Amino acid sequence: MTAEDEALVGGMANAGAVFRRGALVERPAPHNAGALHAYLLALEEHGFDAAPAPVGLTADGREQLTFIPGDVALPPFPDWAMTQTALESVGSLLRRLHETSAAVAFDTDAEWPRDLADPEGGTMLCHNDVCPDNVVFRDGRAAALIDFDLAAPGRPLWDIAMTARYWVPMLDPRSAAALYPFGLDAPARLRVLADSYGLSAGDRAELPGVIERATEVCRAFVTHRVTDGDPVHLRALAERGGWERWDRTRTWLVDHRGTFTAALLS
Repeated sequence: MTAEDEALVGGMANAGAVFRRGALVERPAPHNAGALHAYLLALEEHGFDAAPAPVGLTADGREQLTFIPGDVALPPFPDWAMTQTALESVGSLLRRLHETSAAVAFDTDAEWPRDLADPEGGTMLCHNDVCPDNVVFRDGRAAALIDFDLAAPGRPLWDIAMTARYWVPMLDPRSAAALYPFGLDAPARLRVLADSYGLSAGDRAELPGVIERATEVCRAFVTHRVTDGDPVHLRALAERGGWERWDRTRTWLVDHRGTFTAALLS
């Protein structure tokens, strides 16, 4: 690291290992960097300008990407990132990604990560980790998505469910209070996300159940990391209420499934 390097904070998997070097970001390369870089270049060629462009790989196993200027919300998430305008822009940006991704070929033989991937698979690549840490804002609106390390084949609805978990958020009020502004109306915000994305009636009816399944996949992801002794996930689990939080959220989601469905379909 040189004096000109700027450490970029945020995220969990690569915490402390991501640096800005002028117009470039340098970070640990995922194992499937070749296939992922080809996908990102194809997105750009198809007109999607809201993702970093790969520049190359270094000899020591790091990747170089273009730096995208803007603001990224870090926990505890500030009010400006949780406005209705911000939420609408996230839904619209995700729709743009999916429309482009559906038209982009990807390497079906590559080892795409299964950590947060749709268990049912799919014919397009989904981001799978559209959390506040991975969305770049300008003037209060989502302008770009970063960190495609967990991208994998899946259904658009799965990606929407994953996004809803973080941006509604789909957490019981006690859990949400630890990271989010007070008083967010989850059913109303879920409807805003669906509307801004342009979600079909059929997908709206399915969304609450898919969110429940996505939450279980996320819990399994954390379980694996904690079992392996990953210090970042161990600390986050302890600071955010332990397994009790996951149990509480599971119960809350099931208990309010009807409320969420009604809000989506009304």
